[in-house]
Amino acid sequence: MAAAGRKNGSMPALGWWLMAVGALRIGLTWSGFFNATSLGAATYAQAEMTGVHGRTFGVWTLLSCTLCFLCAFNLDNRPLYVATFMSFVYAYVHFILEYLVYHTFTAANLGAFALAAVTSIVWMLLQWNSHAPRAATAKRA
Repeated sequence: MAAAGRKNGSMPALGWWLMAVGALRIGLTWSGFFNATSLGAATYAQAEMTGVHGRTFGVWTLLSCTLCFLCAFNLDNRPLYVATFMSFVYAYVHFILEYLVYHTFTAANLGAFALAAVTSIVWMLLQWNSHAPRAATAKRA
């Protein structure tokens, strides 16, 4: 089942991209748990990030990292694909709101997060049905 979207058993480029984004998110998770003050100073414009905020950010990022890795190896699993896709949408909308409404996020950081989030959103939209199981896409006789 996991190899349905793969050719010759190799991982598609989208899978490699999701693994790279997941690895990046592991670093952010680490920062959230063990270096919240630096993460807050580097990311947010006004607010100082407390330990509880850092750990919350860390758990949220760890969850999205897990989704990236699971989806990378199971691109044919439609519910997992949608959950991973939506995690990018929710995260980026959250940061847009932090920038536009609450003014706690900088434009430079919004652009940096866009590199991973918007690229992933667009790529996953373009590949929406490319990795669907063949049995599900074939017309029943």
